[in-house]
Amino acid sequence: MNVRRSAAALAASAVLCVGVAPAALADTAPPASPSAPPVIPSGLYGKDDPTYDGVWRQSFALLAQDTVGVKPAAQAVDWLVGQQCANGSFPAFRADTSKDCDATAYIDSNATAAAVQALTALGGHGESVKKAVAWLKSVQNEDGGWTSNPGGAMGSDTDANSTAIVISALTAAGEKPAETKSKAGKTPYEALLSFQLGCAAEPATDRGAFAFQPAGGKLLANGDATAAAALAGLGKGSAVVPSGTDTPAAALTCPAAGTADPAAAAQGAAGYLAEALKKDGHLTALTPGADQPTADTGNTVDAVIALAAAGHKQSAAGALEWLKANSAEWSKGKPAALGTLVLAAHATGTDPKSFGGTDLVAALNATGPAPQGADTDATAVENGKDGSSGSQNLWWIIGAGGAAGVGIGILLSGRRKKNQL
Repeated sequence: MNVRRSAAALAASAVLCVGVAPAALADTAPPASPSAPPVIPSGLYGKDDPTYDGVWRQSFALLAQDTVGVKPAAQAVDWLVGQQCANGSFPAFRADTSKDCDATAYIDSNATAAAVQALTALGGHGESVKKAVAWLKSVQNEDGGWTSNPGGAMGSDTDANSTAIVISALTAAGEKPAETKSKAGKTPYEALLSFQLGCAAEPATDRGAFAFQPAGGKLLANGDATAAAALAGLGKGSAVVPSGTDTPAAALTCPAAGTADPAAAAQGAAGYLAEALKKDGHLTALTPGADQPTADTGNTVDAVIALAAAGHKQSAAGALEWLKANSAEWSKGKPAALGTLVLAAHATGTDPKSFGGTDLVAALNATGPAPQGADTDATAVENGKDGSSGSQNLWWIIGAGGAAGVGIGILLSGRRKKNQL
């Protein structure tokens, strides 16, 4: 699904992207970045510090390659499998896999869910997937949902993004989320649908959207959460098979039906996304230090995938054209961003090898070890591995989020909002 910013590092900036932050303690911020970034493993895609997104970006790189018929390098797959902890979870990243995960590791339901999708698609990793699924079930909250960092400093409150991506992962692994009940007897869909803005929401254009978490007791429309929830409600993951139907997305049906229906909720979410994309062809977000919202490329990619999954390619067409013209610099050298663009192209029946003048598949392959059977183009590799460019550099965001946190720490939720990076 979006790839989403694997952003324990973005916990502070995430709530700024939706304009309002729920109250929280300052000490729920993510752990400080290390003074020196770890050495980039040879099997890992991307050259940016992987501390907060290593497993996430690797999972989406591998998933995208598999989706378009590219066989990933064995060492890249081995690296991902080797990140798994003994209890079945995946951390955001661990440099030393000779030691099992300890209390200092950022254990990550989102990274675990992404790894489940990738390893299931690749096949041959049934035991790893089984252990990961068992762990996800073991940390399900009583309300049926999930938080990004179960049992960790980020808090235990359920959020829509984490719940949605876990639902997608469970579905990919052959599980039945509607029957995956918490100790209190609640299902993941019960938790997820509690975040949807219904027929009483104002403005009316927000109806059908999902919130990340309540802010000050209110649900605020969030494009990222909405796209993730749409995929989950449809029972799909990020690797969407192009739909044989194509109809315009419609607004949430009001008055709403008496029974909560994940598929109907997903279509309402698609209606919100389609309407939000009409103005400029992209979604927007308020980034740290900005006075006005700017184009949010990552969430726009997610919206395109969600609309395609819901059978509304024509509603995504304008955003797809905008991405072709505006995503090259944002995604340069970024495996998660490139991987998600590949998935968006695939979902809409677009050639990922000719995407606004860019061969997304070659660019993705060039960020890590060459796929099996591929020829290595030294020039393309060098260009693809240049991680210095891109409008959303991980450390810039971490630094900006940290600076903003000094003044508004008590307002920050400390929960993560995911998006491509």
